[in-house]
Amino acid sequence: MHIAIKRIYDPVTKADGKRVLVDRLWPRGISKERAHLDLWLKEIAPSTELRKEFCHKAEYWLAFQHGYYQELKDNPHISELREIAKHGQLTLIYAAKDPELNHALVLENYLLGKEIKEIKEIKA
Repeated sequence: MHIAIKRIYDPVTKADGKRVLVDRLWPRGISKERAHLDLWLKEIAPSTELRKEFCHKAEYWLAFQHGYYQELKDNPHISELREIAKHGQLTLIYAAKDPELNHALVLENYLLGKEIKEIKEIKA
């Protein structure tokens, strides 16, 4: 499987392959034309409740990962993303500012079958 993550504000390249937006809300200041998306899977994003509890704070990072993994276990769109990744490059597109504290990173690791203990922990 070939999976990468990228901010929607970063330049689009051919190497991105299939670009899938994995945010629940449309990113500010980005037109659909500028986004160059193949798919928008808002249903794969963390629940509003989990996202609000996390607030992109390092001290909640481990708990957020556990919560999001639980949500992903029952998400029917996981198989869709894995299928895309089997046939070429999949780039998970997100809008969060922090490249080390965002749900796309957790989703990438989940899709690759990594356990939470393998994911880099961020210290507050």
